[in-house]
Amino acid sequence: MQRIFEVNPWDVVTHKLDKDNKRLQESLTSMGNGYMGMRGNFEEDYTGDSLAGIYLAGIWYPDKTRVGWWKNGYPKYFGKVINAVNFIKMNFLINGSKLDLNKDIISEFTLDLNMKNATLNRSFVVEKDGSKVKFSFTRFLSVAQKELSVQKVSFENISDQPVDIQVISALDADVKNEDANYDERFWNVLEINDDSIIAETKPNDFGTPRFTSGMQVNYVTDMKKTDQQVTDLETSQTFTSTLKPQEIAELEKRVTVVTSRDYDSVAELRDAMEGITAKVAKVSYDDLFEAHSNVWAQRWNQSDIKIDGDVDAQQGMRFNLFGLFTTYSGEDSRLNIGPKGFTGEKYGGATYWDTEAFCIPVYLGVSKPEVSRNLLMYRYNQLKGAYVNAQEQGLKGALYPMVTFNGIECHNEWEITFEEIHRNGDIAFAIYNYTRYTGDKSFVLNEGSKILTEMSRFWQDRVHFSKRNGQYMIHGVTGPDEYENNVDNNWYTNFLARWTLKYTLEILGEVSPEQFAKLNVTETEMKQWQDIVDKMYLPFDEDLGIFVQHDGFLDKDLEPVSAIPKDQLPINQHWSWDKILRSPYIKQGDVLQGIWDFMDDFTEREKKRNFDFYEPLTVHESSLSPAIHAVLAADLHYEKKAVALYERTARLDLDNYNNDTADGLHITSMTGGWLAMVQGFAGMRVHDDGTLSYKPFLPKKWNSYSFRQVFRGRVIEISVQEDGPHFELVSGEPLEIKVYDKSLMLK
Repeated sequence: MQRIFEVNPWDVVTHKLDKDNKRLQESLTSMGNGYMGMRGNFEEDYTGDSLAGIYLAGIWYPDKTRVGWWKNGYPKYFGKVINAVNFIKMNFLINGSKLDLNKDIISEFTLDLNMKNATLNRSFVVEKDGSKVKFSFTRFLSVAQKELSVQKVSFENISDQPVDIQVISALDADVKNEDANYDERFWNVLEINDDSIIAETKPNDFGTPRFTSGMQVNYVTDMKKTDQQVTDLETSQTFTSTLKPQEIAELEKRVTVVTSRDYDSVAELRDAMEGITAKVAKVSYDDLFEAHSNVWAQRWNQSDIKIDGDVDAQQGMRFNLFGLFTTYSGEDSRLNIGPKGFTGEKYGGATYWDTEAFCIPVYLGVSKPEVSRNLLMYRYNQLKGAYVNAQEQGLKGALYPMVTFNGIECHNEWEITFEEIHRNGDIAFAIYNYTRYTGDKSFVLNEGSKILTEMSRFWQDRVHFSKRNGQYMIHGVTGPDEYENNVDNNWYTNFLARWTLKYTLEILGEVSPEQFAKLNVTETEMKQWQDIVDKMYLPFDEDLGIFVQHDGFLDKDLEPVSAIPKDQLPINQHWSWDKILRSPYIKQGDVLQGIWDFMDDFTEREKKRNFDFYEPLTVHESSLSPAIHAVLAADLHYEKKAVALYERTARLDLDNYNNDTADGLHITSMTGGWLAMVQGFAGMRVHDDGTLSYKPFLPKKWNSYSFRQVFRGRVIEISVQEDGPHFELVSGEPLEIKVYDKSLMLK
């Protein structure tokens, strides 16, 4: 565990410039507005170690897959999120000497990410050549005007002599990715002038779209403009002021950012960019900030979880929710939730199964249902790509990608790309979960039935019948536990395949005759699907009373994680891959993931036996792991374990548990705090008949906790205190719920 920021309920704040952990500081102070985002790197050049990154939603680039031995079916390219034109760039000169916090003498340093109003604030005093100047920065990405970035900088002369301040502010297209080859750039400048840049991604060899972005800057300042420079890649303006002792100067930089995702031509893009810039120029800074902070106030009013008695837990929870909301707000069905969001280059910024398995359950509880429906529509709109992925393997139906931007698989590791096929079941589960939670069947009976049918055709072709055993099996897969590759009969994969076929058959019995005709399902297909449901092999051990993770798992040397020397953890940073594969250690919930998905379908005895067996073998080296185990531990009344796992998931990045936060946050696992709290400590369940139930308990470490939950047109407030739980219907029609299995009418 590594803690470099102070514990504060609403802020991620430090008073130390930690040069040894600069990247970690940048990750933890990342921000976004769903349309664009950035790491918490400085505006000015910094000569020490840093990972600068600005990213635009839905903008990516395909890079040729490079492997030592090509196999048929490999994706032709892998996708990567690309660094955008640097529109926050500003350099500062004090009496002609350039500011560089890696070298300069500074004091009174503060770096503060305010989560309540989504601003990044920085201040410090610098001494150069006998002068002392206090710098103060504030920046935010507006959620009221998604295309707008706002920066405000002030300079106060706190020395006893005049000081010259120069600001060289730029739009800079000379950017690259850290993971790029040979310092390659991804942007070609089409137009550049005094206040704007329009750039296009360079050509690619795969027929994927090229993206255009436009950025226009407008300044509000009492400083004097003294220079203008335009080169092939950068346009800059210089502002100058001579400050008397105690005098203050300010400069405000507003940048409009637009992309070709919303406009069909460069001319349309340019017109939109100029129109937004002109509109924003008429509005004061205070009014821009108020509009932005009002939206955040509404978000927090609906989704904030309050924890009394544990500031560490409170900060972690809000940091989780903040990370989710800065990444995805749900208005655009073309977008999804990348595991790193806008916080780094790792994972390419693409879509994983994390969205369906972990994110949708949270968005259902904190947002209007249209947000989750848009995430389902994202998959429906990429069905053509899923056909391609199945065809690449010589299979029928649709195989949704493990990693994608456009529906086509773009991950270059075979054991992930075409062995981790359980994601087809996770997407089916998300459709079911949305329908069960909202009561809205319009998606599943239309677009959803198409997705389910095509995925069922894939499962039918992917399974094989073992004549020796008289059962259907699935060989050569990787389950959620990615520390096990190319295994046979992963219980979770087989279980979800069987469940998907069963659910599809149920839905086909409910769709309209017109929709059924469109699906073109034959009686032969449905009989085959039912046969697979009836005869699917699910590994089970009678002696232990557990579902076996996969064939052969119990043949391993089943030593618990506690037997591993602490200096060898995390094992993924200390052991060879060969050693990991041969070990019994589990990266994240596998069998337990399936039990979490379908909590009502398993007995107390089944849940207990499987948790007691698998959790001690789990190293939790996936960011997604602790939350699921926290929910199950709470369900089993293992309070101490549940609280410890909650703390791990809620503060995973803040405390850098897995020593991997420097390259970006784990956005999709930021669902973990909400899941552990609402499904775990509050025991919230939605049952197949639509009943909403709770079995809350209050951890001994806390005085109380409370949250609001959106459910079928209502907003419910749940408060759990020492005297027990309290429920209030904040808005919506009366609702009957169950608390500890007893009915309670909310009015």
